[in-house]
Amino acid sequence: MQITALAVTIGLTGCGAPPARQPDGRTAPSDTGYLTPPSVAAVTRQGDVLLIAGEAPAGAVVRLASPGGAFGLAKTDGHGRWSLSLAVGAEPRIYGLSMTAAGRQVQAEGYVLTTPGGAAALLRAGAGAVRLDPQPTAKIGAIDFDRDGEAVISGTAPANAALSVQIDGRQTADARADRAGRYSVNLPQLSPGAHRFEVLGDGFDSSVTAPVSPPAPLADGPLRSQFTPNGLRADWLTPGGGVQSTLIAG
Repeated sequence: MQITALAVTIGLTGCGAPPARQPDGRTAPSDTGYLTPPSVAAVTRQGDVLLIAGEAPAGAVVRLASPGGAFGLAKTDGHGRWSLSLAVGAEPRIYGLSMTAAGRQVQAEGYVLTTPGGAAALLRAGAGAVRLDPQPTAKIGAIDFDRDGEAVISGTAPANAALSVQIDGRQTADARADRAGRYSVNLPQLSPGAHRFEVLGDGFDSSVTAPVSPPAPLADGPLRSQFTPNGLRADWLTPGGGVQSTLIAG
């Protein structure tokens, strides 16, 4: 897993090669023109409903679909905003996001993961997950890794804050949050076993202790999830056909 150590803003960008089985089971037709893919800006829980809001070109029809074929549709308004509601499921769910605009279908990069507790994230192949549910100002949001131990840590911090990343009490990397208060930082190759991850800055400190182990092949669908004392571990199918693991920190 090759991960670029830079801060990221929330959203879905670009369009990669389709996976062996995309969560929505669909692919986008090729076209020489470019349309900005749809994006998810936020996921909030309201009772037994998840409200998902995002952006896409004005007039586009946005489709959020699960591997089982269930889907929701929404049309953007004149400002390019869209929203739809989903029932809170009993298990974590993964969705593919696409849109139809100007007679073309465009698939967004990344998959939207939702959980029964209301946590949500944009899963990105070869990069850190972006939390979509409301987050504190300074918190580790997710840790991503692959079977080789290549890993990235991502989360929130004060805008433009300088960060120090430590693993098992040892200084690992320096970074800086972006203007939106988000960061995504490459980590050294991790050995299997439990590790303590810590992100420190001026006046804040966030830590997570989590086990790291190679994901097993997926035998039933593009997602396998397991709740742990430190959050939800999701093993999911990437567009390249590999398996990436994402720990959604609690």
